[in-house]
Amino acid sequence: MATAIHEGHTVREKLADLYALAPDERLREEDPFTAFLIADITNQVIFHRSRFEIDLNRARAAAVYTGPDEAWGLNVWKAPLSSAELETSLASHDDYYEFMLSMLQGIERRHGRFILLDVHSYNHRRGGADEEPTDQKDAPDINIGTSSMNRDRWADVVDGLIQHFSGFDINGQAVDVRENVAFQGRGEQTRFIHEHFAETGCAIAVEFKKIFMDEWTGEPNLDVLTQLRAIVATAEPVLEHLLRNRR
Repeated sequence: MATAIHEGHTVREKLADLYALAPDERLREEDPFTAFLIADITNQVIFHRSRFEIDLNRARAAAVYTGPDEAWGLNVWKAPLSSAELETSLASHDDYYEFMLSMLQGIERRHGRFILLDVHSYNHRRGGADEEPTDQKDAPDINIGTSSMNRDRWADVVDGLIQHFSGFDINGQAVDVRENVAFQGRGEQTRFIHEHFAETGCAIAVEFKKIFMDEWTGEPNLDVLTQLRAIVATAEPVLEHLLRNRR
């Protein structure tokens, strides 16, 4: 299965006027089009609320950004949120992980084990639209994050996924796929899954560099998006084969 938990851009109505950030500033740090990238995976979970309302990939205590240190130096709010608004946002975090635990327990009972692709995207032009992008050595096209898992236990799955992704090119350029370079897979979702399903659940953080869009305008490149979507879609039978053949 695959998730796109930072796809969302919407925020609840009561918060809309409390943001110090304009919608386009929020969008720059969200993961638009990640739902599109996983659209051909059989089982999908997509969260439609903005990470600036609740960040499901952070521990509960840090899931609502309260200051610039937690939000890429951005001043998120005009004034601190009330405790009531904080608790309303945090309730979504509680609900999500309760849902995920129940769903994955059901999958575990039926199938014995599972792989979850935790799909995100990341910026590589933080200096500005006209500035040089982050050096390629520090910013692979696809970053595979594995730090929260038992890497030895799931080596065949991780290596198989990296090999699969690396076998493609985008517009004639080989896809640069590396592990734990730009990100290490330390998000809350993979940690949660490996805590609760240590023997049966393999959660892999997959970060796509935003080569599929202009991160400053939000404009997508549909050709690149479609190519990346096909790369993800064709990974599903590869991963299913690896699961079936595990001892």
